[in-house]
Amino acid sequence: MRKRSRAREFCLQVLYQIDVTGDSPEESLASFWVSQEVEVEEPIREFCARLAKGVSENMAQIDTKISHYATNWQLKRMAFVDRNILRMVAYELIYCLDIPAKVSINEGVELAKKYSGVEASRFVNGVLDKIKTEYKR
Repeated sequence: MRKRSRAREFCLQVLYQIDVTGDSPEESLASFWVSQEVEVEEPIREFCARLAKGVSENMAQIDTKISHYATNWQLKRMAFVDRNILRMVAYELIYCLDIPAKVSINEGVELAKKYSGVEASRFVNGVLDKIKTEYKR
């Protein structure tokens, strides 16, 4: 698995933890790294932290965008996994101009397929594509 793909997978787990516990990104990241059975390379840790902290710092704007495009869905009623995939990738689309939108969306769809399901991956793809279009990326 590529380093950034692995970092996104870890970030999804950290965002899920933040969503469930209400802990800060720093607390969640620290406890997450301690729980890992193997040493994780620094570039993976750094990218994971960049995403987790970025999502947390910009949560209000990100959630507003997701809510706007996820028609007939309330954010609080979405599955934790789907909601956090959308948050992570929306953050990349809006704030990480160094990452191609196509890559971000593909990674989000793959995470949805792996951790949620086929229907979720279609939903995630649709919402993220609308956000991408708004930001003309």
